[in-house]
Amino acid sequence: MGLLSKLTGTFTATKKPADDTLLTAAMLMMAGADGRLEAGELASVGAFASTLPEFQERDFRKTADEAIKTIRRYKSVPEAVQALHELSSPAVKKKCYVICADIALSSGDVDEAEDRLLEAMQKVLGVDDASAARIVEVLSLKYAR
Repeated sequence: MGLLSKLTGTFTATKKPADDTLLTAAMLMMAGADGRLEAGELASVGAFASTLPEFQERDFRKTADEAIKTIRRYKSVPEAVQALHELSSPAVKKKCYVICADIALSSGDVDEAEDRLLEAMQKVLGVDDASAARIVEVLSLKYAR
């Protein structure tokens, strides 16, 4: 409880993050799944965002700052993944999964941390196993060498 809450006896709920903030948070979590978020990974997240309607006419830097604040509200990344449940619709949740799988596969190999994070996201986002398998199969073709 903060000072204002103590003085006024009221509590003001924190505004729920918007879809653009949550999608950015998900992308940042996936890009930084190895514990580091490098400049190239941040640039990739920005490039992904530039293709999505949720980011049209938005300041991505501001959205990224809000996403980082959202992630930091949690003790750990696995806890922060739970915030993705607040995405507005099943379609946006599935889109989030597709984008995160794309980010994971874009590096060439999916490491264990990315795999665990993607699995946690799949559960929170409500993406069924068959859909997840199809998404990963198609994206694997995109990055095949």
